[in-house]
Amino acid sequence: MKNYTIIGCGDIGKRVAKELLAQGCRVQATVRHVDDVAQLEDIGVIPVVADFDRREDLPCLAIDRQQLFYFMPPQGGGTIDARMANFCRMLAPDNCPQRIVYMSTSGVYGDCKGALVTEETPLNPQTSRAKRRVSAETQLQETARELGFNLIILRVTGIYGPGRLPLAQLHKGHQVLRPEDSPETNRIHSQDLVRICLAAMERGYPGDIFNVCDGQPGSMSEYFIAVADLFSLPRPQQLSWDEARQVMNPLTLSFLQESRRMTNRKLLDKLGLELLYPTLKEGLEACRQPHHEQIAAISRHRH
Repeated sequence: MKNYTIIGCGDIGKRVAKELLAQGCRVQATVRHVDDVAQLEDIGVIPVVADFDRREDLPCLAIDRQQLFYFMPPQGGGTIDARMANFCRMLAPDNCPQRIVYMSTSGVYGDCKGALVTEETPLNPQTSRAKRRVSAETQLQETARELGFNLIILRVTGIYGPGRLPLAQLHKGHQVLRPEDSPETNRIHSQDLVRICLAAMERGYPGDIFNVCDGQPGSMSEYFIAVADLFSLPRPQQLSWDEARQVMNPLTLSFLQESRRMTNRKLLDKLGLELLYPTLKEGLEACRQPHHEQIAAISRHRH
């Protein structure tokens, strides 16, 4: 029986865990709060309560020679990922995973002004959250060299899929930039992301870095409009840049000020993958049926 550990077991972590459990593997995973333990136990995962914000409260986590997925995002604030620092301090020659797959973000490339982004594109983080991700990658790379475990980094773009669509935002009147003003972004369906995580763990080479996207750049405005049309919701109000600066919050504006057009060629070729949802249209169509009850619930709550 293969042993796996998942650090930070949220939505993607639970989806990965279910796939591993279906293969007969043993899976342990960390959660931050005791209230989340039952959710993991219900699907057959061994829960470990661990608050990586508090170094002194971390448990003794047995991970020696295991396969480990690290899905936990950095803490808010600062430019150093303190959670990753605490995780790396837990590792030792006699308690070290054989392989780690780390889920990073495409934000580490910063604003590429629509240029094609490959894994060789220099890192240029321009926000604190992106700098924390670069910090996490760097810490893991240094620790991998020191302790000798295999490390694969996934630089993931915007995730969408069942339970991850902006239906509530659309109901609340979410506003977007005019499509002609909206920068290029990239997406990946959650089901494809799970398959990529598992393939990277199984077939990635030590030191591999992969851009994770469906290979079809678009814009956030096009995404919101497509979701609205598919689910028969009113299209979001479209704003000029001047209007957006007056009404949008700083976090949203920071996302809209970066443009990237990412390629997934290395991912497909090296891991031998064929995506289930290589286009947004195909991915959204697959999300439609599971969401009819959610749409009805949102509508009832609204009225």
